[in-house]
Amino acid sequence: MDIPATHGHLEAALRMPRGLTRGAGIVCHPHPLYGGTMNTKAVFRAAQALNDVGIVSLRFNFRGVGASTGSYDEGIGEREDVSEALSWLVKEYPNQPLVAGGFSFGSMVSLAHAVTDPRVVALFAIGIPIHSYDYTFLKETDKPTLIVQGEEDEFGAGSEVKSIVSKLGTHLTLVRIPGADHYFNGHIDEMRLAITDFFHSGPGKCVL
Repeated sequence: MDIPATHGHLEAALRMPRGLTRGAGIVCHPHPLYGGTMNTKAVFRAAQALNDVGIVSLRFNFRGVGASTGSYDEGIGEREDVSEALSWLVKEYPNQPLVAGGFSFGSMVSLAHAVTDPRVVALFAIGIPIHSYDYTFLKETDKPTLIVQGEEDEFGAGSEVKSIVSKLGTHLTLVRIPGADHYFNGHIDEMRLAITDFFHSGPGKCVL
């Protein structure tokens, strides 16, 4: 399926939960110049995790990836892609709360837009590459935010991420997965569980 965009369209895939729908969200993929697509395993599994808790999940290819039109824009134009994907969800699911997140580069792009987008009520990030990007913009929001980080992530170990996240506010929840690398190889189910757990009700968790 295609989503309209200023540069043409975004190639996308929509997945519906089996039971009651209680929200809708996007999952953004890792860096386009290093092979990232909406079919990257962690992105696909994160979308499944949203479905597990009743959230419609939308994956899409950033501009210039797959069948999406346009070309790579260093994360700037990609934020516009995020906005247009969210606008499509609002049109299709007008009465549902929205969540936004992504993996690696996709986490930076989606969260950088979503912190100031009033349509988005909660955020999630998988494998944030703190060696490459500054995430201090998360101080600008009080929206419930989940960060799932592999303890052995080569782009930001769990201990490194903790030292940063602890200074950004109590609205952030950090889940560190022992033994996991950046791609959560061998630990993908633990990553998926962290997302489903966050979007279930309970102390310190996000309730839609």
